[in-house]
Amino acid sequence: MDGTLGQMMRVVIGAGVETFAATAGRALEDERLPPAEHRPWPLPREPWVMAQSWQHALFAHWPLPPAQLRPFVPAGVTLDTFEGQAWLGITAFVVAGARIRGVPAVPGISTFAEVNLRTYVTTEDKPGVLFLSLDAASVAAVLGARAWFRLPYYFTAGDAQSRGGRMRFVSRREHPGGPSARFSARYGAAASRRLPGGAELTRWLLERYCLYCGADGTLLRAEIHHQPWPVQAAEATIEENTLPNALGLRVDDSTALLHFASGVDAVIWPPRVVDGTRRAA
Repeated sequence: MDGTLGQMMRVVIGAGVETFAATAGRALEDERLPPAEHRPWPLPREPWVMAQSWQHALFAHWPLPPAQLRPFVPAGVTLDTFEGQAWLGITAFVVAGARIRGVPAVPGISTFAEVNLRTYVTTEDKPGVLFLSLDAASVAAVLGARAWFRLPYYFTAGDAQSRGGRMRFVSRREHPGGPSARFSARYGAAASRRLPGGAELTRWLLERYCLYCGADGTLLRAEIHHQPWPVQAAEATIEENTLPNALGLRVDDSTALLHFASGVDAVIWPPRVVDGTRRAA
């Protein structure tokens, strides 16, 4: 996206949505949010701007040496590690009911398949997610998130369907000019009650309540709120996975740490520049 055009879209989209969310949207919405006792820091005071449900989620994770992931970490945050290991994750799920505050979900464009490639970072005692790529089967979501949240979204031909109690997920990136990447898997909840990696690592990987993005010399953070993930062990067959390869990373799909969650309802706040990271004019 051209720099000037991108800046114009950010101003128009951001200002319009935030103004609506703070006025008409706030008047039309119930102010009650899910309990927040599980959060590591308080909820933002300003109104949230987006709501969506994340359903039928597969989490696949691999430990990697920190040196392999540090080149992707923007200035202003530190690569987060667990017992000295950095982690690369893939999350495949269905976005349902995506909408702006005060506006009903639009049939046909508010539900779509999405898969993201991520790692974990922290700053100011707020550990969060750093997305390395996001593939969504929604042109509107891709354009909006790229322009406003500055996230590395790509349009994909994607589909997710439940068959016999298991999910069949397919994503094939078709973004103009974007690197080729595919992901497909069959997955569902496992019978085992034991969480892969243990409860402490599972919480560390999944319970993250903000996202970070480096853009134009600044660091952006967007706050997120939802109930704790109803996480279980997963059974999954990863049939194709070239998302890491598109960034020069390599993982062994057969060694993935696998979790499944039926879903959560989430609200998202607008991206804000993290103090001290704004580029000098």
